[in-house]
Amino acid sequence: MSSLDKLWQEYKETDSKIAKDKLLVEYAYLVKYITNRLILNLPSSVDRNDIISSGIMGLIKAVETFDPDRGFKFETYAGHKIRGAILDELRALDWVPRSVRQKSRELQRVYARLENQLGRVPYDDEICEEMKISLKEFEDLLTEVTPTTIISLEESMPDRRNDSKEIRIIETIENPGSDNPLKELGFNELKKILKETIANLPEKEKLVIALYHYEELTLKEIGAVLDITESRVSQIHSKAVIKLRAKLMQKINA
Repeated sequence: MSSLDKLWQEYKETDSKIAKDKLLVEYAYLVKYITNRLILNLPSSVDRNDIISSGIMGLIKAVETFDPDRGFKFETYAGHKIRGAILDELRALDWVPRSVRQKSRELQRVYARLENQLGRVPYDDEICEEMKISLKEFEDLLTEVTPTTIISLEESMPDRRNDSKEIRIIETIENPGSDNPLKELGFNELKKILKETIANLPEKEKLVIALYHYEELTLKEIGAVLDITESRVSQIHSKAVIKLRAKLMQKINA
C-alpha cells in the first residue's frame, strides 16, 4: 500500500484533520492546473484569487466526499468538483455582459432557423446573408461571443450510470441565462444528438473541439498546432459550439 493510500485510509477511518490537510496539500496542484486553464479565457476583470478560492472549496468538497473503495481515480473526481465550484462562482459574478449573451443567443437562433430551412448546417456566407453582415463582421461576432462558449465547455457532467466517467462535451449546449436543455431531453437522446452533430462538423472545427476538450490544449497551443492565430482558433471554437447549441434548440423545439 502506497503512502498516499495509507493517508486516504487514515482519513476515511478516523476523520483525521491532519490526514485531510495532507491530502489537500497533495492535490493542491489540481486547483492550480484548472485555474490556469480557465483564466486564459477570462477577462482581466475576473479576480484570479476569487477563482483559486472557489477551486480550493471544490477540492475540499472532493476530499470529503470521495470514496476510494469505489475504484475511481481521485484526480478525475476532484477535477469535476473543482471546475464545478469555479464555474458556480463565475455564474454568481455574472461577468459576461448581457449584450454579449443576447448576441450569442441571436446567432444560435439564426443557425437553427437556417438549418431547419436548408436541411443542413448553413455555411458562413449564408449566415452573413441572413444577418445582413459582412464576413469580417461575422468573424468579429464569433470573437465577441467567445466568453459564452468557452466557460460552458469547461464544465463536466458525470455519467449518470458511473460517477467516475465524465461526458465533457455535453455542456457545449448550455446557454447561461436560459432553461437547461438537459431537463427537456433524455440523457441518451442528448448524447446521440451531440455525437452526430460533432461528427458532421467541418474537419477543422471537429479538430479544435477534440484538441481543446479531450487533449486539453489551450487555444494558443492549438493555434501553434494548426499554424493559425489564437484569435482564429477562438472563432472556430465559438462557431462549433454555436452549431451544437443550435442543433439542440432545433430538437427541443421540434
